Amino acid sequence: MIQPEEVRTEPPAPGESHKERVDRELTELLQGLRVAVTGVQVLFAFLLTLPFSAGFGKVDTLGRWLFFISLLSSAFASVCFITPAAQHRLLFRTGLKERMLHRANELGIVGAIALAVAMTSAVALVTETVIPGWPAAVFGGAVGLLSAWLWFVQPVIDLYRDKDVS
Repeated sequence: MIQPEEVRTEPPAPGESHKERVDRELTELLQGLRVAVTGVQVLFAFLLTLPFSAGFGKVDTLGRWLFFISLLSSAFASVCFITPAAQHRLLFRTGLKERMLHRANELGIVGAIALAVAMTSAVALVTETVIPGWPAAVFGGAVGLLSAWLWFVQPVIDLYRDKDVS
C-alpha cells in the first residue's frame, strides 16, 4: 500500500523459497493482527456496554457523538483485523496466499487507522465526561497525534530514508 518505487524488499532467508517466504510473512502478519484484535475487542466490548450503564444518560450531545464515532471506528477496526483470518479459512489451499497477504497488509493499515480514531474519540469521551471542555480535545488529540506519529508517520519516514540510502 505505502511503498516507494525503489524500496528494497527483504530478501528471502538462506534456503527459503518464494512459497516459504510468503508463508512466513503471512504468519508474521497474522500474529501482529492477533495483538491488535485483542485490544480493539476490549475497547469494542466496553463501548457496547456503555449505553446501558447508569450514568450514560448524563452524557451530553458532544459525548454521544464521541461515543458513536468510537463505537463505529472500533467496529470497523474489528472487521479489518478479523478479515484476514476469515479469508485465510475461505481461501485455504487455493493458491491465492500471496494476494491474501497483500490484502491483509492493507486491511491491517486501515484497521490501525480505525483503531486510532476509536481510541482518540474514546479518550476524548471519557475526558469530556470527567473534565468537560478543552481537556477532552487536548487528551484526545494527544492520543491521536501519538498514534499517528508512531503507527504511520515514523514508518513512512523510515521507508523514504531507506530509499535515499540505497
